[in-house]
Amino acid sequence: MTSSVPPARRLGRVLLTNDDGINAPGLALLAELVAGVAEEVWVVAPEKDQSGMSRAVTLTTPLRVEERGERRYALTGTPSDCAIFGLRHLLKDNPPDIVLSGINRGANVGDEVPYSGTVAAALTARLLGVPAIAFSQSFARGGQVRWDTARAVFARSLDYALDLRVAANAVLNVNFPDVDAADVGDVVLTRQSRGTLDRIDVEPRADMRGGTYYWMAFRRHMPILGPDTDAGALKHGLVSVTPLGFDMTAPEGIA
Repeated sequence: MTSSVPPARRLGRVLLTNDDGINAPGLALLAELVAGVAEEVWVVAPEKDQSGMSRAVTLTTPLRVEERGERRYALTGTPSDCAIFGLRHLLKDNPPDIVLSGINRGANVGDEVPYSGTVAAALTARLLGVPAIAFSQSFARGGQVRWDTARAVFARSLDYALDLRVAANAVLNVNFPDVDAADVGDVVLTRQSRGTLDRIDVEPRADMRGGTYYWMAFRRHMPILGPDTDAGALKHGLVSVTPLGFDMTAPEGIA
């Protein structure tokens, strides 16, 4: 069966990573899509799910790596660890042209961006001097992830991102909307939104022995936002591309 997805431009050496782990379907899809447009693809991903790890790095325990195929490695670390290991060890002498992180299971927009290991891996790569893009597929809680949508719009989203003149201190955060592939609109440049996270609750539970354990629960909502924001673009069925940087200064932070 011939794919109807248009090819993206050719790439050279590419390093892939994520935060959902080496066996995540989003990473498998990303590897498949990039293999068709890159000369050489390397994968360094966490051996298990590392969602929500932000830019954490492992400093107090040693890291171990397992080869899972040709140019494919599982690391006992965080997404940022994976970016560092790939760039400063595996590919130290032959660095990649770009690092692609994802495709994350769930959007990385608004107030939740700082928690994202997917975005963090891209930022870490940029800190080490390599351009990077993070990719995420939005989906509704309890619903199915529309990987077919990500497959259909990846090439034009990548081309759009590569056409942008991104500053040396920035990465791109790409989010695909939770709509059928045929209903996806344009790829648009956006800004990070605010107000998408109401609160974070701590939920106590009891195990079978009467002991107490806890889950962290994010309470989200979607305010009315314009298509110029990341969350607003997704609500309008658009692909959101947001430049993100390292400077966390709040110019209006002092009243």
